Amino acid sequence: MRGKTPTASSPATPKSLLMPSQKPPDLRKIADEAMERYGFSPTFPKRVISEVKRLNEEIMPEEIQSARDLRSLLWVSIDNHDTMDIDQIQFCEKRPNDEIQVKIAIADVDHLVSKGSATDRHAAKHGTSIYTGVVTYPMLPVRLSEDITSLHPNRDKLAIVIEYAVLSDGSIRPGDIYPAVVRNKAKLVYEVVGEWLEEQGIFPYADLDIAELPEQLLLQHEAAERMKAERAEQGFLDLETIEASPVMVEGNVTGLVIQQESPAHSLIEEFMISANRTLVARLNEQSYPMIQRIVRTPRNWQGIVEEAASHHVRLPADPDVQALASFLIQQKKKDPESFPDLSLTVVKLMGPGEYVAIAPDEDSVGHFALAVTDYTHGTAPNRRYVDIIIQRLIKASIERKTSPYDVDELSILAEHLSATEKAAKKVERFMRKAAGAILLMDRVGETFMGLVTGASEKGTYARIIDPPVEGRVVKNEDGLKVGQRVQLRLLHTDPEKGFIDFERI
Repeated sequence: MRGKTPTASSPATPKSLLMPSQKPPDLRKIADEAMERYGFSPTFPKRVISEVKRLNEEIMPEEIQSARDLRSLLWVSIDNHDTMDIDQIQFCEKRPNDEIQVKIAIADVDHLVSKGSATDRHAAKHGTSIYTGVVTYPMLPVRLSEDITSLHPNRDKLAIVIEYAVLSDGSIRPGDIYPAVVRNKAKLVYEVVGEWLEEQGIFPYADLDIAELPEQLLLQHEAAERMKAERAEQGFLDLETIEASPVMVEGNVTGLVIQQESPAHSLIEEFMISANRTLVARLNEQSYPMIQRIVRTPRNWQGIVEEAASHHVRLPADPDVQALASFLIQQKKKDPESFPDLSLTVVKLMGPGEYVAIAPDEDSVGHFALAVTDYTHGTAPNRRYVDIIIQRLIKASIERKTSPYDVDELSILAEHLSATEKAAKKVERFMRKAAGAILLMDRVGETFMGLVTGASEKGTYARIIDPPVEGRVVKNEDGLKVGQRVQLRLLHTDPEKGFIDFERI
């Protein structure tokens, strides 16, 4: 669930038009160095490669016999057009009392990545796949994450299936969780499905010759809309931040893409939130420890109150998620152009999400932004290590075995994975700046319109509109405020350091 509909920026000057002294730096080398700087290895150890090479990708007959055979269902995946590590597929069906039953099949990665193996230890160290836009650094070797365990179309795969019912009011009733053999019938793309759901025009996947596919997608959309409406009543925060990724052609940055929301993204988000809540319900029911994903009550609520006041909106003195959600909805309608920057400000003032270990029968802090109190990450085991942990706990619960982790071990892992997630984001953010610096390196002296995205003692930052690149305002920055529109002159770029410097004019 990484990508969204891309919007391209203005193209960069072709490499052939640059002076020899302006030859773009090697972005792959910069990315490798950024990985190492923040504690990651850009390559896999030989023992991991050797271990994965020995894996048997065939499903054994006894494995099929011990799992439910659900290969006949109309499973589909929705992801980026170039995604190869497909973690989840889904299927819906109508039930009495206006209920919609949802089945989510999650790739059984634990089946081939045993706890304590070389592959497992490397994945635990990194914690997550890292997507720089220039190069992807997968958490697991490609043969594993993009082939053997990936839920590719028309291939039988082992999975853990999560069931829940979506009721008429949008609430969910957690259901069963069990191992199964599944077969993805159609690999669909976010922007294609999203456009069709919005416009209801000619069905774009008619060439797949699956008569029930349009009806299946509409039912999935209906289930997602119900769940989203119910969460909206609870006060979930509809935040929207800008992340511009580089467009690469033959190793050169030719532009940037901004990730835009679509109904297809919302569909997958809602399905995964409810699947993760169902995982938590199962582990709670059987008194297993777990790791949960939380966002605490905002550490700087007063800052959020002051930010709302600058938009002539009064928020309560004490944290109130529904009041904040209402304010964000109003601002998104009023000023959609600067809403991503407001969202980013609110995100910074709330504080980051984190992983915490939860003992059996212990209350959770909850996820302030999602307006839920029972949330984890367990639906992307090819991409995040915490999801492998949750998968192992769930499989132990299915088999009524002792938990493979105790609370102390989970606490250490949760703290480590929170740190690796933070470091991974630093790599990705640095590489967006490095790519932007390369894109602008022949435009020093030009002026741009922009929006102030940060103003504090640490510095003043602004994002120019086209191309959507953020840099630091190093001259005439006094008096600038977040959200203020400003005219900027580009003074300097340094791709190796990720520097983009502007002057206010």
